[in-house]
Amino acid sequence: MQAILCAPGAIIARLNPRQKKVNNLRQKTQHLRAAAAPAAAVEASELDFGNYIADKNKAIEQALSDSVPEMYPERLHESMRYSLLAGGKRIRPCLCIAACELMGGTMEVAMPTACALEMIHTMSLIHDDLPSMDNDDFRRGKPTNHKVYGEEMAILAGDALLSHAFEYIGRETPKSVPAERTLRVLVDVGKCVGSEGLVGGQVVDIMSEGADADEVTLETLKYIHAHKTGALLEVSVTSGAILAGAKEEDVERLGKYAQLIGLAFQVVDDILDCTQTSEQLGKTAGKDEAVGKATYPSLVGLEESKKIADDLITEAKELLRDYDPKLAAPLLGLADFIKNRQN
Repeated sequence: MQAILCAPGAIIARLNPRQKKVNNLRQKTQHLRAAAAPAAAVEASELDFGNYIADKNKAIEQALSDSVPEMYPERLHESMRYSLLAGGKRIRPCLCIAACELMGGTMEVAMPTACALEMIHTMSLIHDDLPSMDNDDFRRGKPTNHKVYGEEMAILAGDALLSHAFEYIGRETPKSVPAERTLRVLVDVGKCVGSEGLVGGQVVDIMSEGADADEVTLETLKYIHAHKTGALLEVSVTSGAILAGAKEEDVERLGKYAQLIGLAFQVVDDILDCTQTSEQLGKTAGKDEAVGKATYPSLVGLEESKKIADDLITEAKELLRDYDPKLAAPLLGLADFIKNRQN
């Protein structure tokens, strides 16, 4: 009797030794499920983003093709279309549309700005690949624009895409959108491209290469990434929200989300440049190290860079927690996609 009162578990174990194994197995299974839950959530989130991209990209591709028709001078427009229609995930147009829909707008309202943002992004890639800049031979697995059309035409094609982007927003945004919203989008997009945005980031990036790379601090690198890459991602989100008539507090919150994923995008890009092959990336790998460019791995190491990217993604997703999960799903999925992308 004493044994039963003091140690019932031991008596049960002796009476049924197989039960102990079953209990142990059950505990292990529960631990494995708990560990797998975050990974499963990420997979589902990325799946939502992938489905959203697939759903929107057909309309985006058609709109982009319509936005730059084949016309005289043929060589110029062929060069513009070569890079604009070269593929890619169309992250910036999708961000613009997703943010607009999250705030109660529609794809039709956002599409002209979405196309314009892709034109600007394409311009930046064409110019970034030039011999006077990064001197790259491949982009998205294809020869870069200047390799096909020559440097002069590549420069002019980029210039034409940039100017056409602003014209396109002003002319094609539906008349149902109040003029002050369209004007604000034009101002914000213009700012994100110039000396306080993409161009400013590119200048500091160039100045940080080579012999001066040892003097580059983490703050300098953050500035480069926030302006060269993050500014266009940020305006992609905020412009969609503005076109939908979002409250200022929502525009600011979504802008912060975009800043975080923009920085995470570039941190991951730095990691991939030193861990992936040219075939995997679809562009020349190892370029950063070859030209002595400061990167997150070169400043803080590979493992710390991965941790920084993870923290940025977590913080970005936290900013979306108060929105309708279904409408916010594309933005949440993009965050997970950026974290886990391989090219």
